[in-house]
Amino acid sequence: MSTSAYFHNLRSAYQSELDDLRTDSEGHDVLRKRLAEKRRELGFLLTMMEDSPEMVAVVLHQSFRFKSPVVMDHLVAQDADELPEWHSFSDTIEVAPWAGEIVQAILEDPMGEWFMTIACALEYMHHKPLTAAERAQVEDAEEDGSQDRDAVRNERHEDSHTEDHDEEESDARAHDEAGNDWLVEQGFDRKD
Repeated sequence: MSTSAYFHNLRSAYQSELDDLRTDSEGHDVLRKRLAEKRRELGFLLTMMEDSPEMVAVVLHQSFRFKSPVVMDHLVAQDADELPEWHSFSDTIEVAPWAGEIVQAILEDPMGEWFMTIACALEYMHHKPLTAAERAQVEDAEEDGSQDRDAVRNERHEDSHTEDHDEEESDARAHDEAGNDWLVEQGFDRKD
């Protein structure tokens, strides 16, 4: 299985999201409980679908059976602008009965078909081990990410005196704080 850079990054974010949900602060496995809570909050989560599909896709964790690995392998090799329409391959996906209402609610959203394509791909990749090439890609990305974060920090410092940047930074902080508040309400520890 070969994955595009787009799905490689989303796969990592999806796995991190599942890992964050998996255990509580005492190390107990609470994944089922937290997924059930997220599923009850589907209406709110749909507002995050476009910006953070990996955070919403977890509501469909363990809900798909893939009848055609070839179709899915082709899907995860596509870049963001090459994704097939959900209806063009949905007949190769079997949705668990418990998830039927969730899928219907998602498909009623204007971004629903796009999101279902992403969610299926993320769940498919979750159940596939990384290939040697993908493991190397992860290691390279982690190394590059460290360098990129340093470069971004330096660039932000240089731009910090512009009014536009200050406004964007303030908006980003407010957005992050609202997200952190919501996560705390869900039982997660506050991010610093």
